Amino acid sequence: MINLSIVLYNTPKQDIENIFSSLEYVKSLYKLYVIDNSPKDLLRNYFIDKPHIIYRHNPSNPGFGASHNIALEISIKESVDFHFVINPDVYFKDDVITRMVKYMVDHTDVGMMMPEILNLDGSIQSLPKLLPSPLSIILRKLQKPKFIYNKFIDNYELRSVEKNVIYNAPILSGCFTLFRVSALKDIGLYDDNFFMYFEDWDISRRMHRKYKTVYFPKVSIFHGYESGANKSSRLFKIFLKSAKFYFNKWGWIFDRERVEVNKNTLNQFK
Repeated sequence: MINLSIVLYNTPKQDIENIFSSLEYVKSLYKLYVIDNSPKDLLRNYFIDKPHIIYRHNPSNPGFGASHNIALEISIKESVDFHFVINPDVYFKDDVITRMVKYMVDHTDVGMMMPEILNLDGSIQSLPKLLPSPLSIILRKLQKPKFIYNKFIDNYELRSVEKNVIYNAPILSGCFTLFRVSALKDIGLYDDNFFMYFEDWDISRRMHRKYKTVYFPKVSIFHGYESGANKSSRLFKIFLKSAKFYFNKWGWIFDRERVEVNKNTLNQFK
């Protein structure tokens, strides 16, 4: 059995319809947990009378990771083998769920996976990354000076790796993530000190210490990337708070593990 979880917050009708359309492709048995952080449970009607979907209204809105943890704890308690964390603004056009699970079944050293993520126009989102430093975050936001930024971003986001290569990346995006539940039980769930942003980087890093965290571009999903922190002052403040917590936890300038992990990641491609 496979569990899936999606966290909603005043989610548009079109996104919910895209989710239902995508799940029609899935041949594996699954149960979907919908955690609705909206102030009112107006979205409940989309999910009633569907026995494989469990809806939970969660208006306290503790954040992305903490909300997914509600479903992840159920997966651990019920000894479910695999759990997908899925953003509500993604969709897919074939059975990516079954193919990703098969890869993880065949590779028992893998604890976490993500597929290729495409923009709505079909271009690739460069989401697997090296472990970040504070300078990484600054350069990625400023995108200048160009002669430094261009070289940096190719390396940091592993853009020079051939398109179809499966590899072990220390940072995976949280927009569409497959977890081996036994590995989560080992390393822990999302750190709910992150309300939003960096929680996926934190859990990737913890998982990468003990298991492979694999980028799997043999399947693709579409993601409506909004980059909200660049458009909203409120979200930018949340981004800064999460960044501060992340580097307080893992190290700002002095982070020997970061240097070693990034070196090993790049050595895969030599």
